[in-house]
Parts: sequence; structure tokens; C-alpha cells
Amino acid sequence: MVVDQLAREWPGAPVFAPVGRPGVMPADVEPRVRTTRLSRLLRGSTYAHLLPALPVAMSRLPLPDSDVVIASHHAFATQVVRATSAPVIAYVHTPARWIWDPSMRANEFGGRVGVAALGAFSTAFRPFDLGAAARVHTMVANSTEVADRIRTWWHRDATVVHPPVDTEYYSPDPAVEREDFFLLAGRMVPYKRPDLAVAAAKRAGVRLVVAGDGRARAEVERLAGPDTTFVGRVDDAALRDLFRRCRALLMPGVEDFGIVPVEAQACGAPVLAIGAGGARDSVLPGVTGELVPVTEPGGDEVADWARQLETFDGARYDTAVIRRHAESFSRPAFRSAMSTVVARTLTSA
Repeated sequence: MVVDQLAREWPGAPVFAPVGRPGVMPADVEPRVRTTRLSRLLRGSTYAHLLPALPVAMSRLPLPDSDVVIASHHAFATQVVRATSAPVIAYVHTPARWIWDPSMRANEFGGRVGVAALGAFSTAFRPFDLGAAARVHTMVANSTEVADRIRTWWHRDATVVHPPVDTEYYSPDPAVEREDFFLLAGRMVPYKRPDLAVAAAKRAGVRLVVAGDGRARAEVERLAGPDTTFVGRVDDAALRDLFRRCRALLMPGVEDFGIVPVEAQACGAPVLAIGAGGARDSVLPGVTGELVPVTEPGGDEVADWARQLETFDGARYDTAVIRRHAESFSRPAFRSAMSTVVARTLTSA
């Protein structure tokens, strides 16, 4: 999504990645994509087994002479500073949380052995992560939350530019009426807290539709009450329809930014989100939804969320106002902001 929009803003620029599969990028962008031989070692959709090789691959990308290099950073992309003499702009989705936050490694595959191996790799890689971050010319964070992590872990300040959302496709339909169900959408993985959403819905006795799949699904289904429906992974059209019909979208997990809540708001749906992480940037309390306070240690977070569901009043929110707010996260807004960042970098480099 980010790389796609960057490629469209600078249509003459090549796109480099250490690994990639055909068909991932849009057809008109894919011919510009250059990957390394590591792509031959991909196993389906996973590249976890290539983890130790990815930083090296990023640092050795055969980049051409450039005025500026933009790195869309998730885990290792800042290592590209070692492959170019041009100023590097890092668009940071987050410093790798599993490298810097031990709690993020607790639910990884491989049991204790896997967690221990990932911990050892994280400890060894941190100096290289810090070293690359120090050489980045311009830091850009996708949210205030990520800017805080950059400051804490990398000791750098960052400009916030929110990621692009397809607000043209995700839009309200006046002919579609709101229905009496809450919606949880996205990957079902532990840090997104689907368990909290379904447990709270059960306690509150409200209808919940869960759209998505992932390794936490079986456990979450065991927690669900009779009014919760699991529809699995859905396509874009079905997801848009759910956004248009739901009472509100639930976002109980701490996200780096969180595209799904903005897509829901683009369809006029209010959002009930945890009052932490990227939701602090995307949800306006009392206007486009509500931020649920983080439960104090020793408290009952299921009860806290259940109370929010029980008292939620969708009539408080104006669909048109929610939609206008979502438009501030549009693709054109992102491209304009990044163009300004590049211009400033070229001026100061």
C-alpha cells in the first residue's frame, strides 16, 4: 500500500526488495520491482526462515545512483543506508517490536526454542539496528505511537505521515442501513486481542461478527458466545458491506497505526478502539467513535469493554462527519505529505 503510492508519486523510480513474489504489486508497478536471489527460497507466503539473511540482503541491494532513497521500513529496511551514499528517508511502520519488546516474542511459533532463538537474534541485531537508524537522514513515522517508539528505541525524532487509505473504494452507501451488530475485522493474531472482543461481546450479550482468520482463531472461537458469528476471511467487497452495516467497528489491540479503523470510518462507521497506539491518531472521541481507557493492572478489561458495548449509542455519531475525517487519510493526502518530506530532505542534504 505504502510502496504502491510511493511508486506512483515517483513513476520513474525503480523499486527494490530483498524478497518478493509475482503478483503482489499492481500490474503497472510490478515491472519496476527488483528482488534478490533470496526470493527463490520463499516457502509459500512465509519468509521467517530467511530472517538472518534479510538484513544483509538489504545492505547489499544494487541501488543505482539516486538523489534520495525512500525505505518503507518494517524490520530491516533501514539497513539500506549501507547500500547507498544518497540521503535515506525511512518511512517507519514500526521499529521491529519483536526486536525491542520481549513481550512481542512470547507468542511466536516454535515454542520455547523458537522464542529463545528469536531473542538471541534480537540481542545480536540491536547494535546494527541502532547503527542504521543513526545514519538515516529523515525519519518518518506512520503514527504518533511509532514516533514515540522511534524516540525511545532509536533515539531519533520523526515526522508523522499517516499511511494511505483507499477512501474512494471504502465509502458510505446511503441506501444501506445500519444493523444491530458490532464488527471485528482483520488478522486473528494475539496482539490484536480478538479474545478480548469476543469475551466482552459474550458478557454484554451483544451481536458480534468476526471477519478474518489467523492462528488465534480456534482459541477465540472457544471463548465466543452464541451471538458471535465467524465469517472467516472476506474479500474487499464483503468487508466494505460489513463496514456499511455494522453499529461500530471494534479495535481492542494496540496497533502501530491501524488501516482497518480508517476504512470503517471512510464507510461512515464509528469505531470503539483501545485508547493506545495508532487509534489515538485515527479516532476522534465523541466524534468518530470512542477510545476505551487502558485497563489498570489487576483490573477486568473484559468488564470494561463489555460496559462500552452495553452503553454504545450509534445515534450520537454523524456519518458525514466520520467520513470527512477519514478523507484526511486519503492516498492523495499521503502522497502530498511524502512529496513535501522528499523536497525538504533534498534541500537539507
